[in-house]
Amino acid sequence: MRIIFILSFMIPFFLTACSTANEENERSPVGEAAVERVIDRLVEQHGEIEADRIRRGVSQTVALWREADGSSDDFEAFCLAHFISDREELDEVFDRLEHNFEHLYGYMNRITLELNRQLHEDRGPIHPIDQKFGAYSPSAHIQDDLYSNRIAFVVSLNFPHYTLEEKNALGVGWDDRQWGFARLGDVFTARIPPRLLQEYSQTSSETRLYISEYNIYAGQLRNEDGEALFPEGMKLLAHWNIRDEIRSNYGQPGGLEKKEMLYQVMLRIIGQDIPKQVIDNDDYQWNPFTNQLWKDGEPVEAEPEGTRRYAHLLNNFNALRNMDPYYPQLDTYIKRRFDSNMEIPQEEVEALFREYASSPLLRETAELIAERLGRELRPFDLWYDGFKARSGISEEALDQITKTRYPDADALNQDIPRILRQLGHDAEMARTIAGKIEVDPARGSGHAWRTSMRSKPSHLRTRIGPDGMDYKGYNIAIHELGHNVEQTISTYHVDNYFINGVPNTAFTEALAFMYQRRDLEFLGIHNDDPMQEYLEILDIFWDNYEMMGVSLVDMNVWKWLYDNPGASPSELKEAVIGIASDIWNEFFADVFGTRDNPLLSIYSHMIQSPLYLSNYPYGRLIMFQLEDHIRDRDFASEELRIFSIGRLTPRHWMDRAVGEQISNQPIFDAVELALEALLR
Repeated sequence: MRIIFILSFMIPFFLTACSTANEENERSPVGEAAVERVIDRLVEQHGEIEADRIRRGVSQTVALWREADGSSDDFEAFCLAHFISDREELDEVFDRLEHNFEHLYGYMNRITLELNRQLHEDRGPIHPIDQKFGAYSPSAHIQDDLYSNRIAFVVSLNFPHYTLEEKNALGVGWDDRQWGFARLGDVFTARIPPRLLQEYSQTSSETRLYISEYNIYAGQLRNEDGEALFPEGMKLLAHWNIRDEIRSNYGQPGGLEKKEMLYQVMLRIIGQDIPKQVIDNDDYQWNPFTNQLWKDGEPVEAEPEGTRRYAHLLNNFNALRNMDPYYPQLDTYIKRRFDSNMEIPQEEVEALFREYASSPLLRETAELIAERLGRELRPFDLWYDGFKARSGISEEALDQITKTRYPDADALNQDIPRILRQLGHDAEMARTIAGKIEVDPARGSGHAWRTSMRSKPSHLRTRIGPDGMDYKGYNIAIHELGHNVEQTISTYHVDNYFINGVPNTAFTEALAFMYQRRDLEFLGIHNDDPMQEYLEILDIFWDNYEMMGVSLVDMNVWKWLYDNPGASPSELKEAVIGIASDIWNEFFADVFGTRDNPLLSIYSHMIQSPLYLSNYPYGRLIMFQLEDHIRDRDFASEELRIFSIGRLTPRHWMDRAVGEQISNQPIFDAVELALEALLR
């Protein structure tokens, strides 16, 4: 949903591929004959029992070795001197590396967090100097330093890299320490020039700032009669708050007209004919239906934004594509994002999403929604909210509750232990987890910033207005709290630092969604409707339909970018609109009764968080399986057990967590039962 993981400082460490290139695309000076000689000598010295480790370690190290690192003789001498076969010594080195890298990563993370506070938190105006610090990557040269002092080579030689296929095949027999060895083997597998890391950091920072300030003042919107439908001062961040305002107007007086108006705003943003004057500016009145603009009651000529949105997307693509030559096996960002980062191939992800979006159960659910609405579906009914318990509670009433309870960030900080106790944690554990989370007022929609060391907290960011936290901000906050709880458990409760975390961000999204769906319970609002369980299943099912669509658009836009690397922002804009329309026509047109609609391209993640969107629908599928697993179990104890498993591959994590793999079938089965119950 609204989560932004800001981990660019870790890019040098966690990109898994074997590289044969440096700044000049230089190859290793060590020939095959020399490599075989080194392997033979090491096997002779340490025994045949070490042969596999030796071959893996030497092969990985030579792929990273450059002429500046030394000659072929220097490489041979280094390997003979630094290969470790003694298990006690190897364990000792692993423990030293674990301690040192935790503090190296941890303090780099802390520095990055502090340098970005003015950009990410609601701390008043941004000065150009803040943008410069936000774009600066303090860790950009660490990778080079660790190669220069040969620490990287000690690691690659003694803790070799395993492919995803090998981890999935061998990992079933590994204990947590062996998984730690394997994850340490993932650390030094590519040499990315610091210049490119710094360039991407700057590009990413500029894009995030653009998105974080893309606010629309809803109170300044006007309909055909010149009427304002929204309260004065209402500020909606695109796309998050605009989407959530659409959701909040189901079942409310005048809700249909408001949704139509916000839908037009979204189309203007996608088409980039939105007037620049209305972005983060409440000086103008704007009719998004006609695109007319007024200031102080007088017509004003609208200046369209043009292609700025797509220029930022293109800049991110180019910055990441510049790293491609340094990954001969994972030579596109698409491969790195899925095969390496997500550890699920892109083709597998897309096939799962297409199966879901093609389900006839979605058509049956759409018929039920249309019946409940008493009208044909409109495209914005992607965000139908009528299955949720809060649909009978006005947004204003919920705002009053949350603003009273949470007038500032500290109020939420103080309330986190109570929320955790409500989930079943004992008082001591609730205090312990809450004590490692800090709440900050966000400039953007909100995000969770994980800690990277056990002595520092994770950070929860959400929007908090001058009169307190409204329901939208609270809903975001509870989502982010789920991330922060996962981050705390998976940092403090794992066996070793190198397996801290979860397999990929879809897994942390799963817990965030689990928390978010309980947001009203945390406010003391309960629903006793016996049909509510079935309604919640349909809510998740319908919500994920939308997310599958936007994720398919995201993936296919990146495929197009790689097919058209010289594209201009204008060409990219047309391509995105065309791809979104094609996905709509294939999976949504028959449900909504309209064709060629680009609405699926509204998500801001596509602009600022390259190829992140797939984590959400995957996260919801995982969430559904986790919820099913804990149904008859204690939530708190299972939460601690499951998120202490550590960063295994998705396949092994799911086996340990719930005993089954990620699939559409569990939710399909549940939806069939829900539809049968509701349509009896």
